Amino acid sequence: MFTWVNKEQGGRNKDGDMFQTVTEGLQSLYAKKLLPLEEAYFFHDFHSPALEEADFQSKPMVLLVGQYSTGKTTFIRYLLEQDFPGMRIGPEPTTDGFIAVMYGENEGVVPGNALVVDPKKPFRKLNAFGNAFLNRFICSQMPNQVLQSISIIDTPGILSGEKQRISRGYDFSEVLRWFGERVDRIILLFDAHKLDISDEFSEAIKAFRGQDDKIRVVLNKADQVDTQQLMRVYGALMWSLGKVINTPEVVRVYLGSFWAKPLQNTDNRRLFEAEAQDLFRDIQALPRNAALRKLNDLIKRARLAKVHAYIISYLKKEMPSLFGKEKKKEELITHLPEIYQILQREHHISPGDFPNVNKMQEQLMHYDFSKFPSLKIKLIESVDKMLSNKISGLMTLIREEEGKLPPQMVTGGAFEGSEDGPFGHGYGEGISAGADTEDWIVSRDKPRYDEIFYTLMPINGKVTGVNAKKEMMNSRLPNTVLGKIWKLADCDKDGMLDDEEFALAQHLIKIKLEGFELPSELPPHLVPPAHRKNPTADILYNHQED
Repeated sequence: MFTWVNKEQGGRNKDGDMFQTVTEGLQSLYAKKLLPLEEAYFFHDFHSPALEEADFQSKPMVLLVGQYSTGKTTFIRYLLEQDFPGMRIGPEPTTDGFIAVMYGENEGVVPGNALVVDPKKPFRKLNAFGNAFLNRFICSQMPNQVLQSISIIDTPGILSGEKQRISRGYDFSEVLRWFGERVDRIILLFDAHKLDISDEFSEAIKAFRGQDDKIRVVLNKADQVDTQQLMRVYGALMWSLGKVINTPEVVRVYLGSFWAKPLQNTDNRRLFEAEAQDLFRDIQALPRNAALRKLNDLIKRARLAKVHAYIISYLKKEMPSLFGKEKKKEELITHLPEIYQILQREHHISPGDFPNVNKMQEQLMHYDFSKFPSLKIKLIESVDKMLSNKISGLMTLIREEEGKLPPQMVTGGAFEGSEDGPFGHGYGEGISAGADTEDWIVSRDKPRYDEIFYTLMPINGKVTGVNAKKEMMNSRLPNTVLGKIWKLADCDKDGMLDDEEFALAQHLIKIKLEGFELPSELPPHLVPPAHRKNPTADILYNHQED
């Protein structure tokens, strides 16, 4: 088993302590340190199947979950900017199965039963969910630039009826939990008109327990309500999520309309654009953080495996050798919460590391405790050494890889075209205003600034820092911000401002008061004409820069 980690590769010694890549290191550590502990204590039967090579080698995955007609499939179509095989969109529940949208040289669909026997795909362990699930699971392959960096998992629309929940034929929540453990990002989609969280949706969200750092929420179709309604919708959504996602932090919610059609209500266009760019940046960063995410997931898995070993070995130790085994088993299962507390104190384990007690009680009913293994200290120590020593080495290797390789980003589709040019977010606003005009943009308000300038008693055409400070303080901006504005405006660094520098300072104050950020260096188009290297060529300035 796992013969792929035993092959000698360049950059690793015979002891397996050195690796060329983080992925290679994770594979080796899992197979040599963690897998023996998992196999010894039936971890795979209770919690999660064993990891395979494809689990470490796969591209980052994004899982979309939401009620029917919230725009999950349309969201994928929006990101890819093209249809994908197997896609169906409509106001009624259309996607009736799981679709893994992945890169492939040839466009086509791979059915679930064929997919789970492909060693190059990270779905082999889904075979445990049976034909009822596999008949509703396909892989949609297509040559798309976005899919060269990430894979996207589309899920069935969640319905509120009890009939639909029962008649799926497979454990929907368990399938979601399986995906949740392996994906890099979980996106919960809500419709501005569908804020209710049904019982099945609630169970689906609870299936992501322990994966809170991966969850993002998208309030889609937000252009279908006006600003006042949107404020109420947002508040109602946060209230609903607060009852299901039990974390002290507020979950990140992105507002917008994620499809390539005109906005029905343009009042919040600027907000939607900013939110879309934030979400795109979050998704684009997934390839860069993929190794770190896999490392983090391996650590979480190791901690759970250790706790599981303590639980199983404790139950074994408490069992009688001859008579009364069934009665003792029932007693131990009933008192499992107290056993958790005993193990917490004995081994100094955080309560958050323990599995769900109710689910554990249900699973233990089917096992013979007398056949459980006793505690094997060497296996525990091996995992402890991995966590304390080996993982820190991989963390260093991650930083080295980031320094050597160019940043990995998702490109293509909706991630292209909006960053540059006049339709880029923030283009022609704030500090970039006037970048494509021939005149100095500050000159438009300069007569008004000059009136203020000459009331400050300039000496030899310049005002002192003391006099300029009094006027700049009227903006009520913090001294740290005003200090930065002064450094940007004082082009010749003489501690005084001439009329153009003073006008520039006022312009920068105006930009900050309008809610835009200040640059670390003054852009060329904002440099006052008198302080440019070639003032006589001021008219041709912007053309030369282009």
